[in-house]
Amino acid sequence: QVQLVESGGGLVQAGGSLRLSCAASGSIFSAGAMAWYRQAPGKQRELVAHITRSGTTTYSDSVKGRFTISRDNAKNTVWLQMNSLKPEDTAVYYCFLDATYWGQGTQVTVSS
Repeated sequence: QVQLVESGGGLVQAGGSLRLSCAASGSIFSAGAMAWYRQAPGKQRELVAHITRSGTTTYSDSVKGRFTISRDNAKNTVWLQMNSLKPEDTAVYYCFLDATYWGQGTQVTVSS
C-alpha cells in the first residue's frame, strides 16, 4: 500500500505564489517518475508537470516558465513551486506516482 500526502494548496491573489508538496510513504522502496496533474470544474484532468527519478522535467505549455517541479529521492517527496499564478490556474491539484498512485488532491484557488 502506497500513500501520497499532499499539502500547500490555498487561496492566493493573481500574481502570487504557492508551493505544493507531496510525500509518498508505505510499501515503496524508491519512487519512480512523479507528476502533478490538475482538474478544474467541468474540465478533464490535465498534466501540469512531470519529473523522472533522475530529475528530467517536462511542463505543460500553460505553466512553462511559471511553475517548477522538483523532488528529493531520499524523502520520496515532490514539490511544485507555482509563481505568477493566474485565475485560470484554479483547480484541484493531484500528485501522481509511478503512473499508478494518486494523491487525494489539494485545492488551489487564484482570485483576480
